[in-house]
Amino acid sequence: MNFQRTFFLFFLLVIAEIVAAKHVTKYFEFNVQYQNVTRLCHTKSMLTINGQYPGPTIAVNEGDHVVIKVTNHVEYNMTIHWHGIRQMRTGWADGPAYITQCPIQKGHSYTYKFKVFQQVGSLFWHAHISWQRATIHGAFNIYPKKEYPYPFPKPDAEAQILFGEWWNDDVETIVAEATKYGGGPNVSDAYTINGQPGLLFPCSSKDVFVQHVDHGKRYLFRIVNAALNDELFFAIANHSFTVVEIDATYTKPYKTEFILIAPGQTMSVLVMADQPKGRYVMAARPYVTSDVPFDNTTTTAILEYTDLKSSESHESSHPIFMPKLPKMRDFLLATEFSTSLRSLNSREFPSWVPLKIDTHLLFTIALNLQDCPKGKICKGYFGGRFSASVNNQSFVHPHIALLQAAYHNISGVFSPDFPNRPPHQFNYTDLKLNLNMNPHFSTRVSVIPYNANVQLILQDTSMMGTENHPIHIHGFNFFVVGQGFGNYDPLKDPSCFNLVDPPMRNTIGVPSGGWAVLRFKADNPGVWFMHCHLEVHTSWGLAMAFMVENGPTALESIRRPPSDLPPC
Repeated sequence: MNFQRTFFLFFLLVIAEIVAAKHVTKYFEFNVQYQNVTRLCHTKSMLTINGQYPGPTIAVNEGDHVVIKVTNHVEYNMTIHWHGIRQMRTGWADGPAYITQCPIQKGHSYTYKFKVFQQVGSLFWHAHISWQRATIHGAFNIYPKKEYPYPFPKPDAEAQILFGEWWNDDVETIVAEATKYGGGPNVSDAYTINGQPGLLFPCSSKDVFVQHVDHGKRYLFRIVNAALNDELFFAIANHSFTVVEIDATYTKPYKTEFILIAPGQTMSVLVMADQPKGRYVMAARPYVTSDVPFDNTTTTAILEYTDLKSSESHESSHPIFMPKLPKMRDFLLATEFSTSLRSLNSREFPSWVPLKIDTHLLFTIALNLQDCPKGKICKGYFGGRFSASVNNQSFVHPHIALLQAAYHNISGVFSPDFPNRPPHQFNYTDLKLNLNMNPHFSTRVSVIPYNANVQLILQDTSMMGTENHPIHIHGFNFFVVGQGFGNYDPLKDPSCFNLVDPPMRNTIGVPSGGWAVLRFKADNPGVWFMHCHLEVHTSWGLAMAFMVENGPTALESIRRPPSDLPPC
């Protein structure tokens, strides 16, 4: 019987691979190289993909097989993460350095191969080592199959908006300095829209992105926040948005005058070009929830109506309309927007929210201040070193990728005992809290049984001040069934959970001084990174990893590693 079952499963696996081979395959080549770029009167040589900043857009259809060969021509090690792609059983293609692969070294290549499975919408890709996503990022757009049209009015055209950050100095030098002395790195010199800082900066006469639109047409704006360290408000003068998709999942249409988007989040909105002929400013500036230094600037671009009967559409005599953005600390508007989004939950696109929970997790998120080592110079507060932690564990990247170590049973790389609850209970969000535990520096993973229904409570703390934390989980989408402020109350707060149409995301902005409750099914075996998408916090150790065990069959287990997987 065991032989027959094994043979039958092997037969199914072969058939599945044959069927998969008949699907459409989209092939791309990425070359990591230097390119001279001028912004804000400064010219610098920076890392790019194919010489482009931002990088090339990947456009595929749901169900496509994607093959992307990445060749590294620079001295820095490199990996690419396909942010939001679920990577079903293809964790080797996920991309975070020393989690699912070792980096691609100079002069070497690695080919990422994966299938886009049951996802439609706007995602993005970016470098996933050090702070290299500052310049190495681009859009990843997934279109529906022909037989599955959009569940909203069909747009006449599309527009791509990528937010980023610009540093006049070399980002790697800035990070190295901060790491050496344990201080906070320099903030960016400007935010960008599609690589351009906009009208409010010196030498910006040519550094302004212009999006042309035709009057009366409906546009789908695909919006990505690829900035490293700040959530952003975004608005277009005299125009409103209708949110229809977040993180590659459809939403109930939500009309708004602005959006709030955290680093790592993506969003699609409908915009009607229904205003008088003119030039309308698009603008983004940060949403601020702490007192730490931040880039206090605004980036702008132009939405310009095109008169097909006239060549005057580019003349500066046309009126310019300015948008009204929320104030940078407008806590109420930010909360209203974030809690108003809902999954579509239609017959064609149901929301399968886990109801019976098998694995309960409570993770505290903290910024810490560790003691300065004797004889060292430290530039954190009060002469200490900044660090960050989850359940008082500050993540240490190993020298061998976690997935490789798990697959090949290599001992000594990690320990499978990440605490599922904080080691100490206290008033997590007391603003008068005078507690700053030195975290434990470790490489520990949380082991999750295959197919378990997981509830994860993310609790912000006030150890070094409260702050919004955009937490990204690789390998999974999750439902945000609840969020609030203060300490999570397991007796009262579950009564307010939305188990019908909660938003589904891959990155959630955990409220400053509050909590968020996530639910997902652990149906994707492998090792999956969870980290804050504020790059400075990940650098300080605000990260951990899940190890989802293999299922009982070959089709429920991680595939074997590819032959060109970079060595450690």
